[in-house]
Amino acid sequence: MIEVKNLRKTFSHKDAKNKKAEKVAVDNLSLTIGTGEIFGLLGPNGAGKTTTIRMLTMLTRPTSGEILYDGKRITDTDDARVIRQMIGVVPQNLNFDQDLTVGENLELHARLYHMGKEERETRIRELLEYVELDNVINDGVRQLSGGMKRRLLIARALIHRPKILFLDEPTVALDPQVRWRIWELVRRLAEDGATVLITTHYIEEAEELCERVAIMNKGRLIDVDTPKNFIARLGRYVVEWRDGAHREFRLFDSREDARHFIATVDAAASIRKSNLEDVFIELTGRKEGL
Repeated sequence: MIEVKNLRKTFSHKDAKNKKAEKVAVDNLSLTIGTGEIFGLLGPNGAGKTTTIRMLTMLTRPTSGEILYDGKRITDTDDARVIRQMIGVVPQNLNFDQDLTVGENLELHARLYHMGKEERETRIRELLEYVELDNVINDGVRQLSGGMKRRLLIARALIHRPKILFLDEPTVALDPQVRWRIWELVRRLAEDGATVLITTHYIEEAEELCERVAIMNKGRLIDVDTPKNFIARLGRYVVEWRDGAHREFRLFDSREDARHFIATVDAAASIRKSNLEDVFIELTGRKEGL
């Protein structure tokens, strides 16, 4: 579905000595994302995630490399028109027209895709039922809760029936119960045949939802695998302790190895099963969001 080949993006900027320099935001990135896959893109701030998404959604032109959707190149003018119809984007920021109702916001977006009146009305009803907002179609956007607004963003992105959906921080600032509802909606999208690419600062979200994740750091791809395989490869158990104000940990393949190590730690320590966040810190040396 999506092929990324040797993607690179550089920007001109002034260095610490105020001299013209080149900043590499994305460096030789190659990925393949399958049809119907929920794929996660993880990395600390400055890793290149946002720039990658901007290139994939045709908001920023790559310096070099290729992006193909079903074999169509985004650099080809005719192909680009087709690709724009294939993708939907759910931004992190809530960018609705606050003076319009729920239905009017979707109506406006449908008109941008040149949908006829009957098709617009049918599609809006379908989507509001799909995201369970059909009972607030005439309510103003300002009246909606945070979770309802997130679901409305997803409905808006689906108005033109895209095959590929980009979700940028889909559950940011939402409480756990609302996040679970969004997760269920994302799963339904994939079950209905959509390819979903998610960027998130919530590592447990990627572990819960994504079939595979790509971990980036400093513009480069570190690795791609399933959350389960990442954990199995780097260690299923964690010994965790504190060294002054700092949290320390080490990964081990077996609980027995972890027990042997914990006996050597001169501090209060514990053993637990590892998770994707442990893998992330081990590979990047940084917590998500830092």
